[in-house]
Amino acid sequence: MDAVTRVVIADDHPVFRRGLKALLDGEDGLSVVGEAADGLSAVQVVLDLEPDVVVMDLHMPGLGGVDAAKQILETLPSLGVLVLTMHEDDELVFAAMKAGARGYLVKTTDDDEIVRAVQAIGAGEAIFSATIAQRMMGYFTAISSSKAVLFPQLTDRERDVLELMASGLDNTSIAHRLSLSGKTVRNRVSAIFTKLQVADRAQAIVRAREAGLGSPS
Repeated sequence: MDAVTRVVIADDHPVFRRGLKALLDGEDGLSVVGEAADGLSAVQVVLDLEPDVVVMDLHMPGLGGVDAAKQILETLPSLGVLVLTMHEDDELVFAAMKAGARGYLVKTTDDDEIVRAVQAIGAGEAIFSATIAQRMMGYFTAISSSKAVLFPQLTDRERDVLELMASGLDNTSIAHRLSLSGKTVRNRVSAIFTKLQVADRAQAIVRAREAGLGSPS
């Protein structure tokens, strides 16, 4: 008899949890053995049940998914963590990877792909959606370029924002180009001003262009 992959679902939306349980439970050797509505509960449920896979949302009350994954994997390092979330921000993707997640999918992923991902992670594989894989490739390409060493006080994403600012893009255009929210871009811009110790956008752009960033029209 084939082994059953035991799964815990951690998500703060009860309707989504029920739908995911209905999708996974009993599907091709999968068995949902537990659920959690927040990060702290996820840690407790997983440590109590010791499943093979935990399907984890990132934004949950109390303890977020990244920190929950870290705590779980400190005790159960062989457990497979599959992130299933609405968020594709690069910082979240790489934070989840650093925490030890073996997969990252967005909630718009087709049902069949989610099932296959859970099965694959249960078998010890790593699974990332095509969109996330492209972002990962872009990230590693960017950090291998000479521009990645400029302004080391900035994060990679802040450097991306600064380069687009130096190219003449406004916040709305930057948000669209980087697939970020307007609020996130505004926060990045404020962080850039602080870290570069400049008073405004114009000064930041001058600093960036002097360093060779941007292609002003």
